[in-house]
Formats: sequence, C-alpha cells, structure tokens
Amino acid sequence: MTIYFIDGQFTSKDSLNISIDDRGYYFGDGVYEVVKVYDGELFTAEEHFSRLFQSASKIKMTIPYSEQQLIDIAKELVKVNEVETGHIYMQVTRGASPRVHQFPELSVAPVVTAYAIHNPRPLTNIEGGVSVKSVEDVRWLRCDIKSLNLLANVLAKQEAYDAGCVEAIFVRDGLVTEGSSSNAFGVKDGVVITHPATNLILNGITRQVVLKLCNELGIPVEERAFTPDEMNAMDEFFITSTTAEITPVVLIDEKPVGSGAPGQITRKLQEAFARQIPLSVAGE
Repeated sequence: MTIYFIDGQFTSKDSLNISIDDRGYYFGDGVYEVVKVYDGELFTAEEHFSRLFQSASKIKMTIPYSEQQLIDIAKELVKVNEVETGHIYMQVTRGASPRVHQFPELSVAPVVTAYAIHNPRPLTNIEGGVSVKSVEDVRWLRCDIKSLNLLANVLAKQEAYDAGCVEAIFVRDGLVTEGSSSNAFGVKDGVVITHPATNLILNGITRQVVLKLCNELGIPVEERAFTPDEMNAMDEFFITSTTAEITPVVLIDEKPVGSGAPGQITRKLQEAFARQIPLSVAGE
C-alpha cells in the first residue's frame, strides 16, 4: 500500500481528503518539485527544495515547513514506501477557499501533498537516444517558476507523442528555449550550448549538474539562445531532467542529429553523471 503525505499526516491514498475549493484545483495556484531517489537516497534534495521555496516566493506564497522538514518528509516517504529507485513528487498549493481570483482575504493554510513512486532509470532512452519535435512555445513568461500551470506543456508533449516523439522542444520568437518537461542542450564543434537561465526557462537541477560537470571536465559551455536552424545543425543534442537524466537526442523533426547516434560529449557527460549516483544503481 502506497503511503502519502498531506497536511502533516502520512496516510493511504484512500484516506486522502483534498478539498474541492483547493486553489491548486481551481487555478493551478501552487508549485511543485520532483526529486530523484537512487538506492533509497534522495539525489540533489537540497537544490530541489531550495528551488521549491524560490518558486513559492515568486508567487507570494509561504510554505508552512522549513526546507529541512520537507527533506525529512521526503526521506520518510522513501522509507515507508521502500523505494530503491524512483522519485518523490511534492506540491504546495495556496490552500482551500471560496473561488475568487485574488488571494483569499482570510488566513488560509497552504496544503502540502507528497508521495513516493518506484521508477527505474530510463536506460533504453539513455543508451539509444530519442526523437523530439519542435513546437511553438505559447507558455506564459514566468517559466522560471515551477508552478502547477502546465496545460501548454501537456499539449506540447501530446503533440510530440502523436508524432512518435518522446519530447517537444519549445521555440519562442525564433529561438529554442527548452523541452516541455526538460532542458535542451546542443553540442557544436565541441562546445555545449544551452539557453541561459532567464524567465523563459526553468533552471533545471539536472541542467545545473550538467553545467557543473562540463566545468569539471573542461568542456566549454555557451549559455545562449540558438535558432531552430542552429539546432538542426548541431553535432549532438541532448535533453536533461530529474527523470530523464541525460538523454541523447538522435532525431529532431524526423532529421538525424549528427551521425544519428549519441555523440562523444553526450556520452562523456552521461558517464560523469553516473559517477554521481550509487554504483549499484548506475549499472542497472
């Protein structure tokens, strides 16, 4: 039986009580994080929960726990659900109140909900690479906030899936931003290129890990926007996220990337990333 956390209590799914008046349900008025679990341990938990508080602050919402308390809750969910490899999902909504667009005038307690799920590493995608489809980026201008407002992402992802692709790559005003649930990286002449961490993308935790690894490995990086034509001319391309890790892209809009196989720099970064996680998991 899966154990969930809501409003200070660990409970079963059947016992969850979520109000119809929750502003997360009405407006997507909330924020969330997904934290990877390797060998029963949280990976980059401090970075994830720090970003959760940053997102909450940007929408003027107070989280009724400290970062360490949320980490402890996540660890307990991993333990009671006996998760070896998987992830924690945690969201915070502004709370339940009568439906009006502005913030509630009376004091409303934010609602914290979380659960742990078993989820193996995506080894098939990591080893063989995936195909992606470019999609117009019609999202709002605060993509740096990891909010519950994901309808545009959902529609883009579905468009990609309908085309037989794993991911959608957003293009806004003639420039590539990121994926519908990932960050996007190109490699040209040995240089890793990715959109800078502005309000137009989410500064992914795995993105940050990759940039750190590039620095450690001496791989040059350019944080700049690039055009779809530049994207199509990349020698290598990969996407990153908590659940996708570092996934090579071998087809963009049905056209091969470089040789049509995962590239050398992508492989080097994957190997370096695998050294960050337990050996028992890295070789799954």
